[in-house]
Amino acid sequence: MKTLVISIFIFLPAIYFSQTQGIAYTAVGKGVATTFLTDYHCLGVNTSSLGWGTGFEKKRFTIGSSESSVGIYSDSLNVDRLRKLYKAIRKDISGNEDTSSDWQQQREYAADYANAGLTMDASFNWFGFSFQTEKLGGIAFSIQEQYNWFSQLNRETTELLFEGKFAQYFDSLTIAFGNDTSRISNYQGIAQDTLNAVVLGTISNPLQLSQITAGSELRMSWNRHYNFGYGRKLFGNDSTFALYGGVGGRFIQSMAMLTLRSDGENIYMYSSMSPFYDINYGAITNMNDIIQSGTLPNVVGNGYGIDLSASARLFGKLKLGAAVNNIGSVTYTRNVYRVRDSILGDMRLNGLNNYNVTNATNLFLEDGGILSLESQEKYTVKNPATVRFGASLDLDIAELGIDVIAPFNSENPGSIVNPVYSIGGELKPIKWLRISAGYFGGGIYKHNIPVGINFLLGDGACEFGISSRDMLSFFLDESSSVSSAFGFARFRF
Repeated sequence: MKTLVISIFIFLPAIYFSQTQGIAYTAVGKGVATTFLTDYHCLGVNTSSLGWGTGFEKKRFTIGSSESSVGIYSDSLNVDRLRKLYKAIRKDISGNEDTSSDWQQQREYAADYANAGLTMDASFNWFGFSFQTEKLGGIAFSIQEQYNWFSQLNRETTELLFEGKFAQYFDSLTIAFGNDTSRISNYQGIAQDTLNAVVLGTISNPLQLSQITAGSELRMSWNRHYNFGYGRKLFGNDSTFALYGGVGGRFIQSMAMLTLRSDGENIYMYSSMSPFYDINYGAITNMNDIIQSGTLPNVVGNGYGIDLSASARLFGKLKLGAAVNNIGSVTYTRNVYRVRDSILGDMRLNGLNNYNVTNATNLFLEDGGILSLESQEKYTVKNPATVRFGASLDLDIAELGIDVIAPFNSENPGSIVNPVYSIGGELKPIKWLRISAGYFGGGIYKHNIPVGINFLLGDGACEFGISSRDMLSFFLDESSSVSSAFGFARFRF
C-alpha cells in the first residue's frame, strides 16, 4: 500500500497552515504574513506587496528553491502521539513499513483516533522567482506542492479502519484452513493463528453506511500550484501615504482529492485519486480511470485560482494590507467516484497496521473495504478561498504585526471554518540576523507560539533559516502540534 504522502516534498528533515502563511518559512516563525512578505513569498498571501521592492538596496531579483513546511495539529492528541504519527509516515515513505502490529495494537490505535480531530499540511517550493523595481512594480512566479489532510472520525469508523474485518462491528469471522472454511463468533482473545486464517468479517444485522459513519468528516487534497502575480504602487509617497494594488492567480494540477461527510442520515463522499495510490476499485472501475505512468503521480484534475489584494504604506513605518485569495475551482475528470449509502454487511480487508491514519483512503475506497462506490464522469470542487487583513509597524530594530484570516466561503471543502488571528514579528539585533516569534489561535487551533531564526548574508544576497509553528511542542507533553519549516536556497541580486 502506498502512502498518501510522497517523500520528495513532505517530511524532509526539517490543515490548514498553508492557507494562512503560505510556503514562507520566515512567516511561519512570526505567525503573521500579510504585510511581512515580499518577492515570490507573497504569492497567495498579498501580491500587492510586490510593489514594495525587495527591501535590500540595489537588489531586484530574488530566486529560491527547496523550501518546505510541515505541520500536524490535533484537538485531542498530545505531542507524543503526533510524533508517533510523524514517525509512522516517515517509515512508510522510506519503505520500512512496520507490519508487526497485532490486533491489540490496532485496537489501541483506533482508540487514540476515535473522535480526534487531526489536521496536517505540507508544502514544498520547487522554484520561486521575482523581479521588482520602483517603476515597473513587481512580478513573481513559483511552483509549489501542497498536501492537506483533515479528519475527525467516530469510534465505529476508526475501529473499521484500524481493525478491518476484525472490528467489533462484525459479529462473526470466516476462517479458512486449506480447503476447509468455517465461521466463528468475533470476540476478544482469539488466538493469533486463528486470526491469521480469517478471510471475512460479517454482521447479521448490518447498518447503513450513513449510520456507521455518523458525525465523521475527512478531507484531503494534493495539488501542484503554478503561481504568478503582479503588484505595483498606484499612487502616493511612502513617507506620507501610498496605495498599492496586486493581482495574481494559479493554474492548479491535482493528484488527489477526497471529501467525506456524514450526519447519520446522509453520507456524502467524492474522490479522485491518482493511480499512484494503487487503489483497486474492483468491478466498478471507471472507463476514465488512468494507469500510472512515469515516476511522479498522474494528474486527475485541473483548475485555477484568482487573487486580489491592496495595501497601503503610511509615514514610512506603518503597513496595512487586505487580500482575497484563491477564488476558483478544480474539476476532476479521472478516477472519479462517489459513495452509495448502502449497508455494510462484510469486509475482506485487514486494518491499518501502523499509526499512519493517512492510509485510511485505501480502506475507504478499495474493493472489499468500508464504502460502496459508483463511478462518475467528473466532479468540481470549489477552492478553499480566504480573506485576510494585516498590519505591521516597523520600529527599525523590530517589526511587529497582526493578521486575521477568515474563510471566503466556509462551505467550500477544505476551508478554514472560523477566523484565525495572530500577532507576531521579528527582532533585528544585527544586520545579518532575524529572530521571530508570535502567537496565533482561533479556527481549529488552541494556543500556539511560533518561533524562528533567519540568517541574511551579503546584505541579503543569501538567506536561510528554520522555524516552528509552536515552541510549546518542545517543552510541554500536552502540546497538540508538531511542525517545522525551513529554507536554505534563497538568493538576491
